[in-house]
Amino acid sequence: MESNCKSIVWFRRDLRIEDNPALAAAARDGSVLPVFIWCPKEEGPYIPGRVSRWWLKQSLIQLEQSLKSLGAELVLIKAESTLSALLDCIGAIGATKVVYNHLYDPVSLVRDHNITQKLGEKGVGVQSYNGELLHEPWEVYGDNGNAFTTFDAYFDECLKLQTGSVTQLPPCCLVPATGKVEKCLIDELGLEDESEKSSNVLLGRGWSPGWANANKAFTRFIENHLLNYSKDRLRVHGNCTSLLSPHLHFGELSVRKVFSSVLMKQTVWKNEQNLVGENSANLFLKAIRLREYSRYICFNFPFTHERLLLSNLKFFPWNADQEHFKAWRQGRTGYPLVDAGMRELWATGWIHNRIRVIVSSFFVKFLVLPWQWGMRYFWDTLLDADLENDILGWQYISGGLPDGHALERMDFPQVQGFKYDPDGDYIRQWLPELAQIPCEWIHHPYDAPEYVLESAGVDLGSNYPKPIIDIDLARARLIEAISIMRGKDLSAKVDGTDEEVFDNYDTNISLAMPNVVVKGKSLFPDASSHHRRVTSMQNWKNVFINKKRLNSSKGERVLEDESRGCSSGGDRSKTDDDLHSTAESRLGKRQATCSDRDPFSFPHNGSTMSQHMENMPSKIGIKKSIDHFTRFIIGNLYLDSTHDCV
Repeated sequence: MESNCKSIVWFRRDLRIEDNPALAAAARDGSVLPVFIWCPKEEGPYIPGRVSRWWLKQSLIQLEQSLKSLGAELVLIKAESTLSALLDCIGAIGATKVVYNHLYDPVSLVRDHNITQKLGEKGVGVQSYNGELLHEPWEVYGDNGNAFTTFDAYFDECLKLQTGSVTQLPPCCLVPATGKVEKCLIDELGLEDESEKSSNVLLGRGWSPGWANANKAFTRFIENHLLNYSKDRLRVHGNCTSLLSPHLHFGELSVRKVFSSVLMKQTVWKNEQNLVGENSANLFLKAIRLREYSRYICFNFPFTHERLLLSNLKFFPWNADQEHFKAWRQGRTGYPLVDAGMRELWATGWIHNRIRVIVSSFFVKFLVLPWQWGMRYFWDTLLDADLENDILGWQYISGGLPDGHALERMDFPQVQGFKYDPDGDYIRQWLPELAQIPCEWIHHPYDAPEYVLESAGVDLGSNYPKPIIDIDLARARLIEAISIMRGKDLSAKVDGTDEEVFDNYDTNISLAMPNVVVKGKSLFPDASSHHRRVTSMQNWKNVFINKKRLNSSKGERVLEDESRGCSSGGDRSKTDDDLHSTAESRLGKRQATCSDRDPFSFPHNGSTMSQHMENMPSKIGIKKSIDHFTRFIIGNLYLDSTHDCV
């Protein structure tokens, strides 16, 4: 132990004491000051929503208690600048280094690089660690040095790499660094205001945040539910899957621990020739890899939160219909399975992944709404709101990935309903107005005879809406939009104006985000239309890549996005049933009601991703290849930043 070394442990989305590389390293080297800095200004347009902030608050409370039991107190700081807050802490205790675990989303990458650079200039050592992934993004590349753009290729490469399965135990004790540090109480962070507390009470009845609770939830799953995961995971009604996604997002649960534990189970079942268990374990391990792939895509292509990875939708005529958007998020589309999912989301902050697939597919394919709108709404309303996972899912549904669903593919809600909710239990739970509809008509009441509706007490257009769009009309409109897109794309190529750039929304980037009015008051009374736009990254217009590596080979299977993918009634790829995220439904344990009030609100602070990216040093020089960005981050953010403590 370097007894004279004083380390600041900068907690972010690694809210655990077990298998926390940054905390373990600091504890070995000397005294520590654990710090969590809440700086919403630096999150740009991606400030966590109400339910996500509730979870963060509860998780911090448990982390605070755990660190205190080890001998060190968690310092909570609300700041305008993370760098300034860290510098204040460094000065207060005379810290010689700052340690943290990596994050991979674009906002964090830029912030971490800038902070590392500034601290280095002031002579403060920085050490960063892998606390979230089995393999970090720069460890998985093809023979040509390019990043993979299909999950199968990425997955196959990962299988060749050795996975570190040894997890670190929590430190037996911590030596607190001495010094007077300005801090605040948990309630002073502003993660939960008074108006939100009554709504958040329901969340506490169904969920138990915190790293200790995460370990308990994982133990219950692996002992009681993993065996039948392959069969149960597709049911949208009932507590049938892992429910681990919020724990994983906030870093309460070590991915290495999850992976190694499931791998051990798989080995046991394989030796016992238990094919069901072996298949279940294999599917769950693929789900973990799919989560890793979302980080991989965001790291290598940091513009994907705004623009599709492929440029095939560059000229797609999105329909910026605010009324359709409102009907979708309020669960009043007239399609029961879609409406049940959206009402559950608003009431509980959570929906089964298959429902996420269905509602997002309906959003893009039937309503032809801009996919960024849907992704932002998910971000604002999900407990497990995860930028990287949501990017992967929405891009996959929108046909923006080489192995994603074709844009022409339409999965009809009633077909999906009979497949995943055959008895209508899920719909009856979240749409009580349809509770008396017979199973035969529960997924398409608009086709039911009048006497069936009357006996069930359903008055379409009154107590339950008629479909906002006819299926045949939706199909025709999608086909027309695709035809327009291809015509414009062909014209651009003929005219020689087509560019091989990732700038799929040149003609649509100014689509205004709806200015929603709740109870007669605009949520953006002082905001300009610029602040309500889909965020832009004009800095990245000159980012070129080789299109050849975006073409998936004919032999590759279609990527399932159970984490955000889409299924069909007939021509669904086998892989569509193979991959599932660990985020699943807690329906059997929760009861909540959905309000009819408009649930949509977008936090904003006037800072766009473009402004964040403008802070990147000019020496990055991203002009010809996105690989330059990758090499820069690796070379400057992670490798050169691991200075020794002095």
